[in-house]
Amino acid sequence: EVQLVESGGGLVQTAGSLRLSCAASGFTFSAAYMSWVRQAAGQGLEWVASISPSGGTIFYKDSVKGRFTISRDNAKATVYLQMNSLKREDTAAYYCSTSRGGSPRGQGTQVTVSS
Repeated sequence: EVQLVESGGGLVQTAGSLRLSCAASGFTFSAAYMSWVRQAAGQGLEWVASISPSGGTIFYKDSVKGRFTISRDNAKATVYLQMNSLKREDTAAYYCSTSRGGSPRGQGTQVTVSS
């Protein structure tokens, strides 16, 4: 059974930083593309970033390029999202997933950016 557990969210001021983590189990993590998706209140799921199994190929949503960094540690079966220069529009529940569509995903971690 795929299990994904996100952590690291919280309340941060505009221009601040947070680092999200996602611990994975129940599948061969080192062979899987991993993604981060987010969902703002009342909105649909939005893809944010993806990373290849080796970490050598990375994709970002345009609005987070230069501010967010996705990375992974295959030995720890963990994927990360370093978020810098946060904006109010980054406020959302963040999920890691084995797909860009966000399924399956964990329980999420809330990120709230205040001015």
